[in-house]
Parts: sequence; C-alpha cells; structure tokens
Amino acid sequence: MVEVAAALVFRAGKLLIAQRYPGAHLGGLWELPGGKRELDESYEQCLARELVEELGIEVEVLDLIEALTHRYPDRTVHIQFYRCRWVANEPRALGCAAFAWVSRDELANFTFPAADAKLLERLKRDAGQWQQE
Repeated sequence: MVEVAAALVFRAGKLLIAQRYPGAHLGGLWELPGGKRELDESYEQCLARELVEELGIEVEVLDLIEALTHRYPDRTVHIQFYRCRWVANEPRALGCAAFAWVSRDELANFTFPAADAKLLERLKRDAGQWQQE
C-alpha cells in the first residue's frame, strides 16, 4: 500500500493541478499535487514537503476533505486529500512536468488518475469549494 497526501489549493476560483512526468507511474496524467508519505512524517507534513519539492510553494494544510483507497493494476494507493491555503511563492514546475490553475469548467479538459478523478467529480458539483481560498 502506497500512502499519499494530495492538496486542493484554490486561488481566485481556480484549482492548482500538476502533470506527472511521462516516464512516471501514470505518466502524462494530471493530478492534485502531493506525493508519497515517508515513514517518519504525518500526511500534513508530507504535503507541505511535497509542495515545496514539486512546485516551490508554501501552504498551510487545513482540513481533510476526503480519504480513499484505490487499487490500480500494479499497486494500491491510500490518498488523503487536504484543502490547503496558498501562503508563499508562485508555483514552478520543479518536480513535475507542468502545472496549471484551472476553473471548475476547465477540469474536463484534463485527464486524471482514477483516484483523483473520483474526488474531482464531487468537486465539479460542489461550487462552494471553489469559492474558498
């Protein structure tokens, strides 16, 4: 089981997403930024570290939005999704192929891994989440 923390970072009504490197597991797909939890850290610590490494941004990790387990053909992942408040630094593609700020309507233009897609379907219907910064 791979344990992962993922961030929902909203700014000006848009959500921050990142693209996986082509050679990575699920390469080329877009995802909510985050990464694998190390043994000695909490999900919140993992998320703060991963966002600095992946995008160079600092966030305040707020509330847990959802936790789910998804089985892919080659591995099972347990993902905890947290709403985060962007604190400092503009995003840069440091540990990802690309990033984008997308509106609720633009989500359909991007392909996400199945685990992220489950949560994103719910977010598409929940306009209230998009108003929170």
